[in-house]
Amino acid sequence: MQQIIDVLKTLRINPINEEFDLQAEIEKLLIAAGITHERECYLGRGNRVDFLTSNDGIAIEVKKGKPNKMQAISQLRRYSEFDRVKGIILVIEKNMDIPKILNGKPCVSLGLNKLWGIAL
Repeated sequence: MQQIIDVLKTLRINPINEEFDLQAEIEKLLIAAGITHERECYLGRGNRVDFLTSNDGIAIEVKKGKPNKMQAISQLRRYSEFDRVKGIILVIEKNMDIPKILNGKPCVSLGLNKLWGIAL
């Protein structure tokens, strides 16, 4: 999981309007780092995570703007219930505190504004 976090911390992009564009930039980083993954990975009914790494089962969920915190945590909790998911990384514009463990699986939030030292 740490390798993926380190790769994601290198993300530097111009301001974007769409979550899809942010996902595309993240996918470029994953490919360049040789991290195999499935995009828009179907976990189960009503549960499709933005990325799931192939080798270690790390779910990467991308959020633009400032989503509802309780809804975001609920979504991550659902993902953590799947056996394929071994850990979760939330990539979000504005940092959001999330539980460090959900269903026994590590969870990390990477706020892009915090990484870049700016307020978006």
